[in-house]
Amino acid sequence: MPNYLDLFAGAGGLSEGFIQTGYNPIVHVEMDEAACFTLKTRSAYHWLKANSKINIYEKYISGEMSRAELYKTVPDTVLNAVMNYEISEETIPEIFARVDTILGRNNLDLIVGGPPCQAYSLVGRARSENGMIGDKRNYLYKLYAEFLKRYKPKYFVFENVTGLLSAKDKDETLHFDNMRALFKECGYSTEYRVLKATDYGVLQNRKRIILIGKRGKDEKNFYPELPTVNTEGVTVSEIFKDLPPLHAGEGSYRPVKALEYKGTYLYDMGIKDTDLISFHSARPHTDQDLEIYRLVVDTWNKEGKRIDYPDFPEKLRTHHNMTAFLDRFKVVAGNLPYSQTVVAHVSRDGHYYIHPDIKQNRSLTPREVARLQTFPDSYYFESRKDIPGRTAAYRQIGNAVPVRLAYTVAAALKDKLE
Repeated sequence: MPNYLDLFAGAGGLSEGFIQTGYNPIVHVEMDEAACFTLKTRSAYHWLKANSKINIYEKYISGEMSRAELYKTVPDTVLNAVMNYEISEETIPEIFARVDTILGRNNLDLIVGGPPCQAYSLVGRARSENGMIGDKRNYLYKLYAEFLKRYKPKYFVFENVTGLLSAKDKDETLHFDNMRALFKECGYSTEYRVLKATDYGVLQNRKRIILIGKRGKDEKNFYPELPTVNTEGVTVSEIFKDLPPLHAGEGSYRPVKALEYKGTYLYDMGIKDTDLISFHSARPHTDQDLEIYRLVVDTWNKEGKRIDYPDFPEKLRTHHNMTAFLDRFKVVAGNLPYSQTVVAHVSRDGHYYIHPDIKQNRSLTPREVARLQTFPDSYYFESRKDIPGRTAAYRQIGNAVPVRLAYTVAAALKDKLE
C-alpha cells in the first residue's frame, strides 16, 4: 500500500481518489479550517468503516452526537494526520517535524496536491488589475519543491488549472517553465497532460493540468496510460434521479432517504455508496431571482438555447454590466452529457447552477454539486463551527478535484509504484 502526502489538500477530492484505489494517506496539509474538519471527518469515516463501526458515523451525520464525540471514537493518530497550516517558509519546519514523527522509519512513496489556482486562472487574472503578477500564490510551487527535496518520493502528482500554461512572471517567463525547471533541480523529470474530466466518467466540462514527476532527471515516457470511461447515453439528469425534489429554501443538511434509483452510473462511479443523502439543502432565493430562473429554464426547455443577460426583460436587469459575464444565469441542463465547470463561486450564489426542473425552480444543492464532482454520497462537508453550513460546503466542493479523475490517475500510477 503506497504511502502519500497530500499538500494543499482542500476538502480531499484528490485524496479520496487515491484512498479508493488503495493508497495510504500519511498526512493532509490544508490552510482552511473548515476543510480540515471535513478531512478529519472523512478520515474518521474510513477508520470506522474499516473497523465495522460505520453506525457511529451514521449517528454523527444524523445529529445524534457532536463532532467532538465522533472524534473521540477514533484514534488520535487518525485525526492528527490532518494538519491545519498555511504552507509558508515560516511553517514548513514545524510541518516537517510533524510529518517526520508520523512517518517514522517508513518511506514516502508519493506527494500529491496543487496550490490554490486563483493566481493562475484566466478569470482570476482578468479580474486583477495587474493580472496576478507578483501574487504570492504564484510561487507556492517553490514550497512544494521543498517537500520533494526532503522526502524524495518516487513520484509526485501536481494538479492545477489550464491557465497555468500561460501565466507569466514579472520577467515575462512562464511560471510553468520555471516550475518544471525547479522540479528538475530537485531530481525529477516531469511530464504533463491536460485532462478532460468527461473522459473519465465525470459529467462536467472541466479541464485540468495533471503534471507527474518521477525521480530521475532524464526519465522519459513514464506518464501512465489513463483508461477512459464510456458514458455514452448518460446525461446530467442522472445525478438528480434519486434525489427528493425541493423548492428554494427547502431540504436538510441531515441525511434523508434517497428515492429508488434504477440506473448504473451512480454506482459505477462510486457516487452512490449509501441510500442516506446529506446536504440536500436548497438555498432560499429572492422573488426576482426565481422569476429569472423560470425564464432561463423555460427558454432552454422550449428553445434549447441559453439566454444572455442583456436579453432579459428590462424589469429583471438590475446589474449595470452588460459587456462581461453575460451568461451569469445558467441552467445545468439535464439533457446534456456534461454540465458547466463547477467552481468555488458557487458558494456566493447559485445563478450559474440553476436546476433544470422548472417545477423545483432553484439552484443546485451542495449534494447535487458534489455529485457533479463525483464525491461519494457518504462524504460529509464540515464548517468551522460544529454545525453544518451550505457556504463552506459549496466552497470546498467547488475548489476540489473531481474524485473520479483523481481515481483514474491514482489507479494508473499505482501499477508503476508497485
